[in-house]
Amino acid sequence: MSSQTSSHKPRVAVVFGGRSSEHAISVLTAGAVLRAIDRDKYDVLPIGITSDGRWALTADDPERMAIADRRLPSVAELAESAEGGVVLPVDPTNREVVYTEPGTVPKALGEVDVVFPVLHGPYGEDGTLQGLLELSGVPYVGSGVLASAVGQDKDYMKRVFTSFGLPVGPYEVIRPREWDNDPAAARKKIVDFAAEHGWPLFVKPARAGSSIGITKVDDLGGLDEAVEEARRHDPKILVEALLRGREIECGVLEFADGPRASVPAEIPPVSAHDFYDFEAKYIDSADGIVPAPLSAEETAKVQELAVAAFEAASCEGLVRADFFLQDNGEFVINEINTLPGFTPISMYPRMWQESGVSYPELIDRLLQAALQRSTGLR
Repeated sequence: MSSQTSSHKPRVAVVFGGRSSEHAISVLTAGAVLRAIDRDKYDVLPIGITSDGRWALTADDPERMAIADRRLPSVAELAESAEGGVVLPVDPTNREVVYTEPGTVPKALGEVDVVFPVLHGPYGEDGTLQGLLELSGVPYVGSGVLASAVGQDKDYMKRVFTSFGLPVGPYEVIRPREWDNDPAAARKKIVDFAAEHGWPLFVKPARAGSSIGITKVDDLGGLDEAVEEARRHDPKILVEALLRGREIECGVLEFADGPRASVPAEIPPVSAHDFYDFEAKYIDSADGIVPAPLSAEETAKVQELAVAAFEAASCEGLVRADFFLQDNGEFVINEINTLPGFTPISMYPRMWQESGVSYPELIDRLLQAALQRSTGLR
């Protein structure tokens, strides 16, 4: 374990990329985070995880972690070697990070005081990386194993919210065995759901984000194709009813006295897109409205619900909570993101900027909170 002295700058490992379909979004987030970290206060070690799972040493070069000519970046392009690997010991008495390359002597990269994981989706945001860091005894930014897993799996997320009395919209789950073993029965389950709640429906991966793999289905004719698209990203899928209303988001940040909510934001309809999909979010840069044009009562209500969702899932550090404000004036929570995007156009930092917490201060608060929080049961 590294010792903290007055001359010691905490060493931050920014871990990004990963094996999920949100790999490129994670690289974009890492670029923004690396730009924002105060280098006078922290030492930084960028570690990229390639799409096939190799932990790679990458250049500390945020400019290369951006969209160029509508082309998304990848860790493979940033890695200093096509074969070298970074190893984090699973030993709470040793935080020494080691770099190895075939045919060479392993090189010590120094000890890590805290990990800032900016991984999105499975194998990073879902509790898997958090479990590894718990075993290693290394503090990290964000929620622990349970909250990360709940925040990734929209099925269990909705079950948790329902158990705490939070409002969720109608949904149905199709598990892998259902579609694999009896697709006709699984299809009927969806058709029956549509008969009750109406078309269109949204078919989405249960454990993905960034609007990847989501299809708006207007009738039975597009159902099978939508299911297969969702299953390309996750064998477990979610079917949701269309909720008519406004899309509202709210950030939650943990302070010394507990979690607080930011001013909310609104995602307006995107004329060139059927809904707020991947391209609208990251390629065509749909503009959110911050703060959202809500009444004082509506703002207070969505902030209250955002903090309640944070607490219900036992979250830590940060969360972005997404809602629909229905035409009847009632809020419905759609989902939470335990590691929301930090790209230049991401809503989470924009909401906190408008709430008086600048981007660099936001990063610093998250790192300081992680450094003060122990691993293990807490």
